[in-house]
Amino acid sequence: MADADPHFTTDLDWREVARLVLTSRELDRIEEEELVPAKQVMYQFSARGHDLAQVLLGLKLRDGDAACGYYRSRPLLLALGVPLADALGSGMGRAGGYSDGRDIGVVFNYPNPGGCHALPMSGGVGAQYTPAVGWAQAAKYKHEVLGEGRDGALAVVLGGDASCATGGFWSALTVATTQQLPLLLYVEDNGYGISVPSTYQTPGQDIAANLASFRGLTIFNGDGTDPVEAARLVDEAVAHVRAGRPALLRLTVPRLEGHSYQDTQTYKSQEVIAAEWARDPLPKLKAHCAARQIGDSEWTQLEEAVAWEVGRAREEAEARPVLPIEKVADNVFFSGEHATVGGRAGLDTPVVDVPRPEGQRINMVTAIRRVLDGELEANPRVLVFGEDVGPKGGVHAVTLGLQEKFGHDRVFDTSLNEEGIVGRAVGMALAGLMPVPEIQFRKYAEPATEQINDCGTMRWRTANHFAAPMVLRVPGGFFKCGDPWHSQTNEVQFVHNPGWRVAVPSNAEDAVGLLRGALRGNDPVLFFEHRAMLDDSWARRPWPGDAYVLPFGRAKKTREGGKITIVTWGAMVPRCEAAAEGISADVIDLRTLMPWDRKAVLDSVRRTRRCLIVHEDLRTGGFGAEIAAVVADEAFLDLDAPVARVTMPDIPSPHHPSLLEAAVPSVARIRAEIDRLVGF
Repeated sequence: MADADPHFTTDLDWREVARLVLTSRELDRIEEEELVPAKQVMYQFSARGHDLAQVLLGLKLRDGDAACGYYRSRPLLLALGVPLADALGSGMGRAGGYSDGRDIGVVFNYPNPGGCHALPMSGGVGAQYTPAVGWAQAAKYKHEVLGEGRDGALAVVLGGDASCATGGFWSALTVATTQQLPLLLYVEDNGYGISVPSTYQTPGQDIAANLASFRGLTIFNGDGTDPVEAARLVDEAVAHVRAGRPALLRLTVPRLEGHSYQDTQTYKSQEVIAAEWARDPLPKLKAHCAARQIGDSEWTQLEEAVAWEVGRAREEAEARPVLPIEKVADNVFFSGEHATVGGRAGLDTPVVDVPRPEGQRINMVTAIRRVLDGELEANPRVLVFGEDVGPKGGVHAVTLGLQEKFGHDRVFDTSLNEEGIVGRAVGMALAGLMPVPEIQFRKYAEPATEQINDCGTMRWRTANHFAAPMVLRVPGGFFKCGDPWHSQTNEVQFVHNPGWRVAVPSNAEDAVGLLRGALRGNDPVLFFEHRAMLDDSWARRPWPGDAYVLPFGRAKKTREGGKITIVTWGAMVPRCEAAAEGISADVIDLRTLMPWDRKAVLDSVRRTRRCLIVHEDLRTGGFGAEIAAVVADEAFLDLDAPVARVTMPDIPSPHHPSLLEAAVPSVARIRAEIDRLVGF
């Protein structure tokens, strides 16, 4: 616990502090009294009571730093220099600003060249913590290994006391303290999570006291409404983290309005509300400024100037148009213009989509490892990490020997927390690295679903200000036996996350081309490694060359014929080939599900007039349903038989091999459906 320094002085410009706090108050006032009642702003969260401490913190941040905030963090943004018209216009949903009207106005981002970046905020409570720790790790890596960036760069993440109960908070805390990363966790404790008192969030209502003995963490704890104490604690905490050590800064503040505009605070007694207003930091700041020759006259001048600036910003914001509806689907994926922060981490490379086979056939494990090895060698911004990927080489041996060759900074193990694995990858990508996180088995990705979704929507919801390209490697599917925990596929869940590209290679050659393309791309990619194919003899192929890059969205015919089109991917490809023996059939391996090759499928179906879709995932809601719908919509009049599917039943993967084989589409089941459709 940091001790108070009675001799503390600061070089803060208190007039600027006052101007920013008054600006925050005027923005809150004009929204609450005018814009929300007029339905010009639909979501509003007052920062009254939180404003002083945030402004003090924001003024301490600089170029090379990054801040991850939450919905009550606008005062920090003001201190970083966000234009007032963006702050108001974003709340109105107008073009420009944080998101071109795509996202809620309080869900902000602020690319800030030459200053501290405000990283894309997430709408979920606690989701801001792990990207912040990823930025902190990237800042350390870039300075110490790449020789880039400014010494002392840090990440700061803001959250309320309720967010301290989330998995994201604890994951970031674990990573920052075990790795000693420059992360400042700033907790604004106002005693409530909407209506729930903080007694439900942490024992004793004081996360700082509870973490006082947490190893590797320095605690700063005090009153966020007292200008001198808050400034001292902010100054000391920031200086401590700039030295490369994590810290937690907890400041108690009052929430002077409801959780949001709609919250009437009926759960608080009048005595509680009065006690909160008695702690309002604004009168304390005014008195503190008066002692520094900023008296009533100058204070009044500040209020008048702020009111004029906010009024002018309102006029500018109201004059902005709504984004043209034809642009609402722009920037889901990279389309030629890079996001402004972080830049591009991949290598520029031409697409060489013709394999040049060399050497003996290799399995998928060797092929994937060889691509990772080559990209780690060629691009110092590539980092590979996950549970057991280090000395063990991964539970599937894909990363075997990579840590020994490239070192712990480039290939490293992580704590057992999938939200932390993907979230820190987001922060690294935002900082300009190319992270390659691994989720050990498909089912284990569930705790990371919020981070996965937030990552995919980032380019769209920030209007191309930010993007987080990465390659998320996920092994899954059956292997010899099954079970509900290690054998899930469920690729459709990733396809249903906008902004993610999804690769499902069935063999070593395709794995090389797709993985290399993903590592040199500009979008987040889910790279699904089917467990049954990693060492399958059918999936072995010669090395296709060091330049081979396979574009996404290009299917491959593994067999050609004229009586039926069989569409499949992953471990079902060799089964479909075997089932089609003796039948004149097109067997199409999609290779990627987002995007998928609609043209190849439709062209084939229009010629064969029959379509069978085979996949390992469950039948209801599986990706085959999407393919079937497209075929029915666009090639219905060309069909001589109904579109059919062979899939797993709607059950988890069973464990015993005989039960598994009964559930997974077998060669016999596929052949029976082929015969039925051909004879229809």
